[in-house]
Amino acid sequence: MVMEQDVLNSDKSVEKNSDTSIPEILHPELLSILNSFTHHLAVNKRVSSHTVKAYSADIEQFLLNVSKHPDISPDKFAQITRIHVRGFLSGLQVKEYRRTSLARKLASLRSFFKWALKNGHINSNPTLGVNPIKQEKRLPKFMRMKELEALLDAPDVSTPDGQRDLALIELLYASGLRAGEAHNLNVKDIDLDELEVHVKNGKGSKDRVALIGQAAAEALSNYMESGRKILLSNGNVSGEQALFLNKFGTRLSDRGIRRTFDKYTDIAPNRIKVTPHTLRHTFATHLLNNGADLRSVQELLGHANIVTTQIYTHVTTEHMRKVYDQSHPRSDEELVQDGTN
Repeated sequence: MVMEQDVLNSDKSVEKNSDTSIPEILHPELLSILNSFTHHLAVNKRVSSHTVKAYSADIEQFLLNVSKHPDISPDKFAQITRIHVRGFLSGLQVKEYRRTSLARKLASLRSFFKWALKNGHINSNPTLGVNPIKQEKRLPKFMRMKELEALLDAPDVSTPDGQRDLALIELLYASGLRAGEAHNLNVKDIDLDELEVHVKNGKGSKDRVALIGQAAAEALSNYMESGRKILLSNGNVSGEQALFLNKFGTRLSDRGIRRTFDKYTDIAPNRIKVTPHTLRHTFATHLLNNGADLRSVQELLGHANIVTTQIYTHVTTEHMRKVYDQSHPRSDEELVQDGTN
C-alpha cells in the first residue's frame, strides 16, 4: 500500500510559493467526507497520526482548490473528474512544488478516492489514468565513519540531556529506527541483556524486533540509570514509561527528537544535513558495505517490500576503491607507475 512507503516522509520542507489565499473552511459536505476518510485511516487502517495529518492536509488542499472551479459547486463531490486532479497537480507544478511533494499528494488522492468509490461517494475514481509523478533518482545520503564518530563525541555526557542525546544517536545508528519509532519507545521495550529493541506499531502498524550492539546498550544503560532519572524528577507525571524524556520529564516528541540534531549542527558534515533519517540511511549503507545481505537489511529496517531496500545497494567511491585495490590483480601501484596497461 502506498502509505507504507517512505514517500510520505520524503519531503518535510515547506514549499515555496504556497497558496495562502485559499479559503480555510471546506463546504460542510466535503468536510464530512474528509473526516470520514481520516477516521477510516486512524481506526480501520491504524496508520500513525503523522500519516493521517499528511493525508488530510493534501486532500483538503485539493478539495479547497477544486471547490473554486467554475464548473463545480462546492457540494458536488461526485462531479470531480480526472481533469480536475490533473489541473490541481499542474497548478502545483507551476508553483515549483517538488516532485516528491507532488507524488505524495497524488498518493493521498489515490487512497482517498479509492475509499470514496468503495463507500458510494463517487461513481468513478478520478485518479485513474493520472500518470505517476516521475521522480528524480536521488541516492540516500549517509555519514562516513569519521563524521559519525564526530557526532557521537559531541553530546556532553556529564549532563542528563547529553546522556539522552548520546543514547538516542547510538540507538538510531545501531538499529536503523525511524524518529517516530524512537519516540514511541517505552523503557520496557529495551532488552539490554538480549541487545534487542521491541518496536510496537511501527510503520504500517507492524511490530518488529530491532537489534543493537554493545556501544548502544552501554549508552542506553548509562542514560536510564542516571540522566533519565534526573529528567523524570523534573516532571509531575507519575509512572512515565517513555524511554526518551524532555526537560519536563515527559515523552520527548517526534519533533523534539528531530530538533535534537540541531544542537550538533556545527560538528556535522557540511555536505549533508544530519537528521534521524540520515542515521537510518547510514545504518543500512554501512551494513551492506560490510557484507550484510539485502534481505536481512530489509528485515532490520522494517521495509514491507525489498524494492524499497534496494536503493541502499549503492556503495561509496572509497569502498569501491578499497575492494578494487584488494581484489584486482592489476591494481598494484607499481604496475600503474610503470605504465603497464
